[in-house]
Amino acid sequence: MRTMDFIDEQGFRANVGIILTDGGGHVLLAGRRGGGWQFPQGGIRPEESTESAMFRELREEVGLEPCDVELVGVTQGWLRYRLPERYIRRERRPLCIGQKQRWFLLQLVSTPERLRFDMTEQPEFDRYRWVDYWRPVKEVVYFKRQVYVRALGELGKLAFPEGPPPPPAWWPRRWQRALTDHES
Repeated sequence: MRTMDFIDEQGFRANVGIILTDGGGHVLLAGRRGGGWQFPQGGIRPEESTESAMFRELREEVGLEPCDVELVGVTQGWLRYRLPERYIRRERRPLCIGQKQRWFLLQLVSTPERLRFDMTEQPEFDRYRWVDYWRPVKEVVYFKRQVYVRALGELGKLAFPEGPPPPPAWWPRRWQRALTDHES
């Protein structure tokens, strides 16, 4: 029997997000089966630490083991987003209105051939690609974009000791504000 993921008293599901870098300025963007693109992520079970949940999700979603990656950093606190009303399942208890996430920055130290999507009976992803650092913000579903900006912004100084690449030309002003707000 699967243990229920933890939903706090405010209705936010505890979750981990994984930013996997190739060490050359690119990050792994995973393709959802029959859908869009996102970083690997998943729920934290009540008995798990955030780090153990991250390594479980890393294995389940992209087939990597702790020996395949180096843990570079983690966000200092929880980053939250609310679900749009149409995605809230009001009939479920406890009610989940969004997610609170701790984001981990990992560097791949093994070969990309180690990536696999058949580690569970119902894999979440079926493809991947390496993309420029800020690209996932544009590709993820709209209601997760601000969290991606904040996670990439906070962890960017660890991924790029000389400073993360500047936001691309398509970057809206509101994302720049979210990035600047995080830095202050």
